[in-house]
Amino acid sequence: MEDAKQITRPQYGMGQNVLYMLRTAWRTRKSVIALCAAQALLGVASAAVGMFFAPAALGAIEAGAPLARLLGIIGAFSLALMLLGALAAYASANTEFGRIQVRMELFSRTMHKSATTALANAENPAFQEKSAKANAAMNGNAAAGEAVWDTLRQILENALGFLLYLSLLTALDPLLVAVTLATSAAGFFSAHRILGWGYRHRREEEKPLKRMDYVLNQAKNTALGKDLRIFGMRPWIEEVFSSARRAYHSFHARAGKRYFLADAIDALLALARNGVAYAYLIAKTLSGELTVAEFLLYFSAISGFTTWVTGILSSFTTLHRQSLELSTIREFWAYPEPLPLEGGEMPPALRPGDACALELYDVSFRYPGAEKDVLSHINLTIAPGEKLAIVGLNGAGKTTLVKLLCGFYDPTGGEVRLNGRNIRPFNRPAYYALLGAVYQNFSLAPASIAQNVAQDLEGFDRARVQNCLEKAGLGTKIRSLPRGMDTHLVKEVYEDAEELSGGEIQRLMLARALYKDAPILVLDEPTAALDPIAESDIYEKYREMTAGRTSIYISHRLASTRFCDRILLLADGKIAEEGTHEALMAKGGEYARLFEIQSRYYREGGEDDGGSNASE
Repeated sequence: MEDAKQITRPQYGMGQNVLYMLRTAWRTRKSVIALCAAQALLGVASAAVGMFFAPAALGAIEAGAPLARLLGIIGAFSLALMLLGALAAYASANTEFGRIQVRMELFSRTMHKSATTALANAENPAFQEKSAKANAAMNGNAAAGEAVWDTLRQILENALGFLLYLSLLTALDPLLVAVTLATSAAGFFSAHRILGWGYRHRREEEKPLKRMDYVLNQAKNTALGKDLRIFGMRPWIEEVFSSARRAYHSFHARAGKRYFLADAIDALLALARNGVAYAYLIAKTLSGELTVAEFLLYFSAISGFTTWVTGILSSFTTLHRQSLELSTIREFWAYPEPLPLEGGEMPPALRPGDACALELYDVSFRYPGAEKDVLSHINLTIAPGEKLAIVGLNGAGKTTLVKLLCGFYDPTGGEVRLNGRNIRPFNRPAYYALLGAVYQNFSLAPASIAQNVAQDLEGFDRARVQNCLEKAGLGTKIRSLPRGMDTHLVKEVYEDAEELSGGEIQRLMLARALYKDAPILVLDEPTAALDPIAESDIYEKYREMTAGRTSIYISHRLASTRFCDRILLLADGKIAEEGTHEALMAKGGEYARLFEIQSRYYREGGEDDGGSNASE
């Protein structure tokens, strides 16, 4: 139902989208508009010259013109067609780059929206669906973001050709024009209705295509290759692909019958139209009202007129579809932002070395569409410079709480406060500037190690980058690389890129947070890829490096957070226990129980089995 609603009631009309594309081209590449108009004019001129070519030569022969004059006529028309063809080819070749440039302008704005939108949007399935549709409308030369220029050219060319041929045929007999218009329109609308079946049932085609694309993409996945061989998954994968292929072929078999019916109706109407035209023109010729050359001219005009009429109707249908796709792009850009990413109030001004106090005042939070709160009436104050650990079982609400403290979401109830002020009206980029973070799910930029640490392509402090890498425990690794901190990362972009291990990447993320030197540091499972001994070493460094900063730690290994000033145990979206490690152990509650389970498991030489997993 949602798809149907979007098709019939787009946010932007066809006229609005055409004007927007014209304005974008005018700003980006004005020649696109001029060259498309030139192509249309050249197309009509070529058709008109071609229509008059044979009748002119035949008329000269009928009149008994000398051979030289006949050859002159043939040469002039041939030269005109060659010149028009060359100009059309030149216009087509020179407009191609401009059309791509306009599409890239759309793509650039879409990328900006995706990169700068609030995390609440980025994690919202509705936003993700709009993003996918917007990208599909720009994905390649045949997508609406570029193909619309071909359609606009065709509409202009068909309209000009229609007017030219209409004036010629009306002088002959308006009734013949009416018959041609009627049969052309009838053929188009009947075919449009029949062929519309494919669009209405497009999901039957999309589903098997998505399955086949998934299987083909997974075939390139080297990680899946191990499972395919060890667990004998090849026959199962092949059956998934084969069943999808059968469904795809079944759809096209049914569609083929309808396409044949559309072609048959079109052929019958063309037969009727041409039969009436032949009969009329033959009668006129036999009565002496038309010469043989005029017969040929008018019959060519009737055939051409039909082409222009159906071309106009078909082009407007295509433009309507492309307008719907262009609407998805513009609707994606206009997707509302839940947070003040621009404007808003500025956070409190801080001097170098100042720490921040954070407070959650009666905070509750529920994700959109959820039936219950993830967090319920949380009251928490984090003092300036305090090191707070947040632990708990899966789904307790730890990561959600951190998202609220980081300003990625606004609470559905209560307030998050910075130095006593509600952060809701704060300009979020300005607030994010106060945060340094290391997350479990990392991302690397296709740039050098130094640029990844500084988050800047140039103008950064190399000595400071080196110092941060040393503090994060990557000094030895960097010195072992031929290009040192200038070594590229991400092999998909750079063939000479270095592949870091999971632990090395997390140390790199720590170096990045240290380089930012923000007054608030958030560490969300920053050592998940490290063994307990390496993790203990890293956390010891954290304690040294975060002196004077407000620090928030999330870890599923409770032993690693003992150095924190306070530990918070979340359960079912509420604060179940809080205090120092010693106080919580002395209390003998849930924290002590989880700690003992983990400690016993490690003493027996095992890995963390997730029994007290605090990752959310």
